[in-house]
Amino acid sequence: MKFKDQFYIILSGIFIASLVTCNLIANKFVTVDLGFKVFIVSAGILPYPLTFLVTDLISELYGQKKANLVVFSGFIASMFVLIFLWLGSQFEAIPESIVNDSIYNSVFQNAWRLIAASMVAYLFAQFIDVRIFHFWKKLTNGKHLWLRNNGSTIASQLVDTTLVICILFIGVWDSSQLVSAIIDGWLFKMLMAFIDTPIIYGIIHLLKGKIDIAIVEE
Repeated sequence: MKFKDQFYIILSGIFIASLVTCNLIANKFVTVDLGFKVFIVSAGILPYPLTFLVTDLISELYGQKKANLVVFSGFIASMFVLIFLWLGSQFEAIPESIVNDSIYNSVFQNAWRLIAASMVAYLFAQFIDVRIFHFWKKLTNGKHLWLRNNGSTIASQLVDTTLVICILFIGVWDSSQLVSAIIDGWLFKMLMAFIDTPIIYGIIHLLKGKIDIAIVEE
């Protein structure tokens, strides 16, 4: 197997693992103090920026079709997780079980709603991210990677954050809480997007001569 194919499999694995982890830990809300601002966000947001770093890398190195394939694969993987979380709840825990039924249900009883909300937002946001990435790549004739990396993420993450918060908390939180959560989540993701820009440049530089950059697609 060629290195290019191996690297694609590795990136796909990172993407799917990050996505599944996001859904499993999304019920916990945390504060992230970065000194200049304290963000109140779902713990699921912490690994989520990795998914956009990976799709941008795949878009750049392998093209739009391969990026869309990974996005769809992540959706299928999340559906499998949802099925097995439900299946796990159908069997009664033994008395010696470290995790009893009460704990299991407390952690995962809302998983179906979280994953449903996440998947709706995820599909919209990831496909928007890939499409905008390639729009800018075509417009700039393959130049200015920083522009398409950040431009695609800024737009797609606003869509993602707004959809997730609204689907989960409309009718539960008041409008000020909804707006605050959307702003905090979106700003945190934007900060992560700016941080991953030098990372993606570094990875592309290291891969020079090993993987050719995908051509600009129509």
